[in-house]
Amino acid sequence: MCTSRNEVVCHGVPRADVVLADGDIVNVDVTTELDGFHGDTSATFCIGAASEEAQRLVTTTRAARDAGIAAVRPGARLGDIGAAIVEVARRGGYGVVTDFGGHGIGRHMHEAPHVPHVGRAGTGLRLREGMVFTIEPMLTIGTPEVEVLKDGWTVVTVDRKWSAQFEHTVCVTADGARVLT
Repeated sequence: MCTSRNEVVCHGVPRADVVLADGDIVNVDVTTELDGFHGDTSATFCIGAASEEAQRLVTTTRAARDAGIAAVRPGARLGDIGAAIVEVARRGGYGVVTDFGGHGIGRHMHEAPHVPHVGRAGTGLRLREGMVFTIEPMLTIGTPEVEVLKDGWTVVTVDRKWSAQFEHTVCVTADGARVLT
């Protein structure tokens, strides 16, 4: 499990000296393994009385993930997912992190294909029934540029403005997508 607070985009490591405070947001990213298959999901939560800006970031990020999932169906393309996410983010005035994206998942946590959260509709790998991957957009209030901290793991926004993330593992079905997490 990773916990990513405020400007931490992803891979936040839970620490005793990082205490959540009223008004913070925190993403909780949980991975599982059952009978040799992996699952990956995350959600961002508002702590206490979060500001209207923080609440809107969280709500818009969830909507961006859901728009990406709605684009999944046999014959669609990976670019359709990214285009749907970007449209929701753009309407909200948010940046979309491009250094990280979704990924295939199955017997290994990270498999092909890479699922970009920025894309052009009608481009990229064609989706086929049975494919399983994550959709996990990370939206930012400021720049979508990120950096990895000295611990070699924790990722933060370069401008230290807040970021939110929502993730589901999905399977392409005959008539769309099935959320597995």
